[in-house]
Amino acid sequence: MTKNELKEQPKEVSKAESDSSSESSSIFKLFADSKAEFGKIVWPTRQQLISESASVLLMIVAVATFVYLIDALFKAIALQVFQ
Repeated sequence: MTKNELKEQPKEVSKAESDSSSESSSIFKLFADSKAEFGKIVWPTRQQLISESASVLLMIVAVATFVYLIDALFKAIALQVFQ
């Protein structure tokens, strides 16, 4: 191992030190990190929200119609075959 590799290895912390401080600091770190992540959110404008919602609803209607038509086709075929 080189000197740089030895420096890069993590230092070991005693179990007593890590238990007492890690629980409280990890909770605070969680909330601080969560707050920072919420600050990065880019919310859509009202126009984007309406446009994208309409696109999603249109796709739902299109897929539901397609599935209904395929189902009706198979039903008609099954009635012809099994009668």
